[in-house]
Amino acid sequence: MRRLLIRPGAIGDIITSLPALECLRGDYTEVWAPPAVTPLIRFTDRVRSIGSTGLDLLEIPGQSRSALDLLGGFDSIVSWYGSSRAEFRQAVRGYPFHFFPALPESVHAVDFYLAQAAQLARCAPSAPSLPVARRRGDYCVIHPFSGSPRKNWPLENFQAVAARMTLPVHWCAGPQEALDGAVRFDNLWELAQWIAGARLYIGNDSGITHLAAATGVPVIAIFQASDPRIWAPRGRCVRVLECPSVEQLLAEADRAQNDA
Repeated sequence: MRRLLIRPGAIGDIITSLPALECLRGDYTEVWAPPAVTPLIRFTDRVRSIGSTGLDLLEIPGQSRSALDLLGGFDSIVSWYGSSRAEFRQAVRGYPFHFFPALPESVHAVDFYLAQAAQLARCAPSAPSLPVARRRGDYCVIHPFSGSPRKNWPLENFQAVAARMTLPVHWCAGPQEALDGAVRFDNLWELAQWIAGARLYIGNDSGITHLAAATGVPVIAIFQASDPRIWAPRGRCVRVLECPSVEQLLAEADRAQNDA
């Protein structure tokens, strides 16, 4: 069976979907996803960015015959893309699509996506995992940003933690995030490989925190706004703190280092 998996979303959405995507593998498997996350999808025969396929033009009549030609090469298409858009579903009528809603409710995102995949394949419970070499180093990575200001613990709190850490601290930031002296990677796979060498990672509820957890590094995830029962990262050693004080985070960091 030739199976196509179409998964839009931000970094955290993709990482929480990884166990479900992996259990949906066919004899040949292709994934279409946003370009930034394609380096993280390592288990498939081929990965393409959604934009490169012309899929986003299908709702414009006559604009993307090439996307339909690509879709015609699959026996099964599992899509979180366009699931709530009647125009898109009409454009691909007659192709072997199975649509899933993309936003979890009331259950953890990893379990939500696995339950969806279990409708089509046998799935075992598992946490997201990236096949990076785990090399324990003697430094802490702090990423003090997220996709929303509401999710961000105050930067001065992170700075207060860093000033009292016994480990050397390396700050991490994305290409558009303003932080002098931060380590930056344009490629998420290279970022995952670097984080995998840390002894501890500290960050907000963000895609990069999910990325860190998937490498197996001990993680402290700070939640300010969203529900950790749904969005907490899963990994070998993940601690979740909701609106902590600096003292609470430092105490948790000490415990995490001892357990690493």
